[in-house]
Amino acid sequence: MSRRAMPSPSTPRTDGGQAYLLRQWQQRGLLACLLWPLAALLGGLVAARRWLYQRGWLASERVPAVVLVVGNVVAGGAGKTPTVLAVVDHLRRQGLAVGVVSRGHGRQTQDCREVRPDSLAPEVGDEPLLVQRRTGVPVFVARRRAQAARALLAAYPATRVIVCDDGLQHLALQRDIELCVFDDRGVGNGWLQPAGPLREPWPRAVDLVLHTGAQPAFAGFRARRHLADHAVNALGERRPLEAFQAQAVHALAGIAQPERFFTMLEQAGLVLASRTPLPDHHDFSQGLPEPGAPGALWLCTEKDAHKLWPHWPQAWAVPLVFEPEPAFWAALQVRLDAALSSRPPASHSPSPISHGQQTS
Repeated sequence: MSRRAMPSPSTPRTDGGQAYLLRQWQQRGLLACLLWPLAALLGGLVAARRWLYQRGWLASERVPAVVLVVGNVVAGGAGKTPTVLAVVDHLRRQGLAVGVVSRGHGRQTQDCREVRPDSLAPEVGDEPLLVQRRTGVPVFVARRRAQAARALLAAYPATRVIVCDDGLQHLALQRDIELCVFDDRGVGNGWLQPAGPLREPWPRAVDLVLHTGAQPAFAGFRARRHLADHAVNALGERRPLEAFQAQAVHALAGIAQPERFFTMLEQAGLVLASRTPLPDHHDFSQGLPEPGAPGALWLCTEKDAHKLWPHWPQAWAVPLVFEPEPAFWAALQVRLDAALSSRPPASHSPSPISHGQQTS
């Protein structure tokens, strides 16, 4: 199969500027201090916007289903999509009709549309496509999550719970439960962008806090994540991960923290002949990387696979296993039962936006 190669193909690529900024956001150094006035301005705008929603001067829409928002307050990936997948699976096992809405980050379309099994990542976004193919539940994308939620309920009126992938700051869609996800970075230096990593001030009231890293920076529930014991190819065939231990492997990942994927592969006993870190949501239609080891077998994340397979179907994807602790599920169930029992009918008029209390 012919392919276009990316520039400097044998050299692992990453965004050095982004990596530098992420390091600066972990401390209150000179750069962060210089940017603090802009962060203070952002803080004022965030507070004013929230106040306008609370006063009802900006419209906040309620839909006739329980809305559970999975998001974060820190820029960059913290494990939101694995959390969404785990929550959807949990709700389905209870017999609840579930749907998912998302903005569809990185897609090249602007409309509101349903994500179908044969959709392409450039049309709907890589994460919504992964959620639909992994879970099989209805998934809709739109720039406004409220519009996506309306479209989902129009097409699937029996839906009881809508999980919003990201959107903690999208106050135009009212929510019943807020789940905030953190990784080992915590809140960094505690400042707002661009002086720090925060999208909005923390702490703030949420219903649940879930830490996806190994070393939580503060109180909250914990989740364990590790690679599955198998890989899958474009045909849906499975192969034990240990079968790759005797082969030259080229690993590539276009996620927020590619090195985390590479480390987990090595912990599984694989020897990586080469590796290519790529920017989050990388578009493989712009060219494919060449592995440093000729003839190496390609391993990628499940998120990358749905974009990579149309151009390189020989690649294998390694799914991520995500397991929140039992206490998290118990706490979520309490809030879910309360929301389902008190859910207003579809004709109920919108009420002011409200938030629950943070759980330690």
